[in-house]
Amino acid sequence: MTGNTSSGNPPGRETMEQERPLTPAERRRAKIRDIRMVLLFIGVSAMLVVAGWSAYNWYIKTPPYVDPQRYPVRGIDLSSHNGMLSFEGVREDGIEFVFLKASEGADFRDTNFRLNYDKARKADLKVGAYHYFRFDKDGVSQALNLLRTIGARQLDLGIAVDVEDAGNARGVPRDSIRERLSEMIDYLNLRGYRVTIYSNRDGYYDYLKEDFRGFPLWICSFQSVPINDDWTFWQYYHHGKVKGIKGEVDLNVFSGSRKEWEEYLRQSTVTPRPAVSSRVSEENE
Repeated sequence: MTGNTSSGNPPGRETMEQERPLTPAERRRAKIRDIRMVLLFIGVSAMLVVAGWSAYNWYIKTPPYVDPQRYPVRGIDLSSHNGMLSFEGVREDGIEFVFLKASEGADFRDTNFRLNYDKARKADLKVGAYHYFRFDKDGVSQALNLLRTIGARQLDLGIAVDVEDAGNARGVPRDSIRERLSEMIDYLNLRGYRVTIYSNRDGYYDYLKEDFRGFPLWICSFQSVPINDDWTFWQYYHHGKVKGIKGEVDLNVFSGSRKEWEEYLRQSTVTPRPAVSSRVSEENE
């Protein structure tokens, strides 16, 4: 005889003890423990969210260091969203150039372009005009809209075309975007304008790097090295403070020395050419 069942606990006793119902006091303690665990989880999650937001906010709100000795020529870009401002104050703050929004797509015109242009010229700022490129609009139609907006105004910095995903149509094939952009730029070149292309890093690699090399690049980047490629203008901060402007403004620099800046201006200043086809008979409004 082994005697195993007669000398120890009855079979199944430990299992029965583990499965017995909890007393009211034990249930209360378990409930309190569960609530504490939930609160701890919520607290840790909240701390992680706050830490992540703080890091993102620091990244967005803290501009990269821009060496004033290496990049002595400073500028801004403006649209009607910046409201009314004092260009004399802007000039007094050391700003030397400005890109003004002129148009967007095939029919939109910035309501402040003409006024901003006149005031900027009067304040002795070097002026360029930029167009927000719509992915879903014909390239030549967009060029015509831009040229009608500019009219016969002289542009020291020529034209910039803003190419980016933000605010643009979704689902447009990249080949169609590149084709329309090429049509717009070709037409502007035909009219005698030197075209600079603006984009952020993602837009540059998605739309520009392969098909538009050699064009002056205006790059938006918040990193200390804007991009591992040649660039002409660098938009490095969206939250700048400049005398004469009430709110925040985009800050930019030119890529070279002051001597290189003077040479760039000699090559970029544009006097508009007459229209070359009946399609543009209305351009000099």
